[in-house]
Amino acid sequence: MSCDLDGSDATMTFGVFIHRPDSIYDDRPDQRYQFPGQYRRRVEACIGSWIIYYEPRKIPGTRGYFAVAKVTRVIPDPNAPGMFLAVIGSYLPFVNPVPFAGPDGVVERSVLNEAGRISGRAQSAVRPISDTDFHHIVGLGLAGASDQPPRIGDPGSPANLQEEQEIFNIDQTQDRARYLTSRTLRDRVFRQIVVSAYDARCAVTGLRLINGGGRAEVEAAHIRPVEADGPDIVSNGLALSGTAHWMFDRGLIGVADDRRILVSRHVNDPDSVRAMINGTGCIFPPARASDRPHPAFLRWHRENCFKG
Repeated sequence: MSCDLDGSDATMTFGVFIHRPDSIYDDRPDQRYQFPGQYRRRVEACIGSWIIYYEPRKIPGTRGYFAVAKVTRVIPDPNAPGMFLAVIGSYLPFVNPVPFAGPDGVVERSVLNEAGRISGRAQSAVRPISDTDFHHIVGLGLAGASDQPPRIGDPGSPANLQEEQEIFNIDQTQDRARYLTSRTLRDRVFRQIVVSAYDARCAVTGLRLINGGGRAEVEAAHIRPVEADGPDIVSNGLALSGTAHWMFDRGLIGVADDRRILVSRHVNDPDSVRAMINGTGCIFPPARASDRPHPAFLRWHRENCFKG
């Protein structure tokens, strides 16, 4: 259950971290994972390696295995004596959440005992996972991440994806790790999860336009840009039409914490911009509460980009 991810001599362990949306722990899966001391050795074994996040089957609308992340270090939680934090350095949601069991049975074969039955290991909040299971689940979670062709001229064109797609199809650990940090993959995954969360509808105009080829004519905008350490997660994204995306990136429109759409006083044609905004005056949010724009990202955009 170990691997050499970076081509070094260090041996690291893949893991599974259980996360609940209603968790009592102070988790932010893209940033930190809080855990009690009893799991410290297991988590520390994953430092420098990758883990898969999993929502238990008992969670209503569970996503199952829903993301892959890299653990950079473990520190004592300064705000909770006896608790620790796994600091996350890289986080990538799955395009396709993977259920605990599929047509061929349990996908995480590591939790089966010698008799082929699910063992108590499956209840452990932090557990190691075999190389084979890790690659299988990640492959299922990211399958189809490049299926939808971009517009002509998109820098992430199929031609540019060819080499990285070939790497992704190879089950060699070092190549897979390099692919998981690829900007091309992350842009494609981000677009798909954001567009899906917003049901291909522009959050500002409310229009849901699909072209003749079946492609949604809406773009995925980072609220806090990648260049400013913005993560590739749905709550840091908005589905926007091309014009709305252009205005948002240039600070001509913004979003308040209550989801009201703000129009900059620097807009040269405010009446036309307001006419473009849907009748509610607020963005249309995703159905899943955890997918909705996080106030911290909206605040960053207002303070650093929006021209009030």
